[in-house]
Amino acid sequence: MEQVRDLTLLPKAHLHLHFTGSMRPATLLDLADKYGVRLPDALTTGEPPKLRATDERGWFRFQRLYDAARSCLREPEDIVRLVREAAEEDVRDGGGWLEIQVDPTSYAPLLGGMIPAIEIILDAVESASRDTGLGIRVLIAANRMKHPLDARTLARLAVRYADRGIVGFGLSNDERRGMARDFDRAFAIAREGGLLAAPHGGELTGPASVRDCLDDLHASRIGHGVRAAEDPRLLKRLADRQVTCEVCPASNVALGVYEKHEDVPLRKLFEAGVPMALGADDPLLFGSRLAAQYEIARRYHGFSDAELAELARQSVRGSAAPEDVRAKLLAGIDDWLAG
Repeated sequence: MEQVRDLTLLPKAHLHLHFTGSMRPATLLDLADKYGVRLPDALTTGEPPKLRATDERGWFRFQRLYDAARSCLREPEDIVRLVREAAEEDVRDGGGWLEIQVDPTSYAPLLGGMIPAIEIILDAVESASRDTGLGIRVLIAANRMKHPLDARTLARLAVRYADRGIVGFGLSNDERRGMARDFDRAFAIAREGGLLAAPHGGELTGPASVRDCLDDLHASRIGHGVRAAEDPRLLKRLADRQVTCEVCPASNVALGVYEKHEDVPLRKLFEAGVPMALGADDPLLFGSRLAAQYEIARRYHGFSDAELAELARQSVRGSAAPEDVRAKLLAGIDDWLAG
């Protein structure tokens, strides 16, 4: 019988974690009390809310809960706490590198404007990295529900702060709204500034949205991407180009993209040679963090420890981590497997 190793000791990179969604539930309750915010009941029970985002009403409810949580982040010290605790959780789960995703326009009104918001976030990241030893960088994400000109502004700001820890540019929110090609100029600005392109696609809609991310935005990573499993030619394209899909198994089930854990096509993507980086997406709303995603692969998809180690390697290779950090993490993965 194969030895079952502790997944919290497996070094890994975390490439799909949203800012507010990284918050601890207890922290949300503390901040809501601090500011007198009345939270929806679904955020106060201590249990993940019942969600389903496969229709517009369900997605609206998901966004309403997220917005309610975000409204509790009002002062720089709240941002510092959130980032530090997210880092602590990743370290506890074996994370050695984190790329946290944020749309600063959502925080700017309460933090003094766009530039102050970005600088507060980057300062918090630098502090948390120093205090926890976790390598942390930032991916700025535009909102596809907003005008593409807003995305261009964000892309320019992201490039401006690339030397402060911004490594990528994304596109989030409901992929059923807004065409990827409308944001092509913003992504061109980001790529020309040396940032990796990592838009969401292939979650709420099918393979076509992944193709749009590749063709129109020249994505080097795809946020989610699981619906690519429905198109063998697209799978081959992702594998041939080694485009990493940031797959979030618990999130996919929680939002109703798939009915149960066994339905998430982890095995199909893996066997097609598509690189994956398992991510927790929004632990606040989905109730599980980084190591739990690897446990899902083990428990529901039969991944062996050797295959789980390869998933961890793929997360490291798909990251923007410097070569020395990559080498250290990859060596740690080999040690985990050997031990």
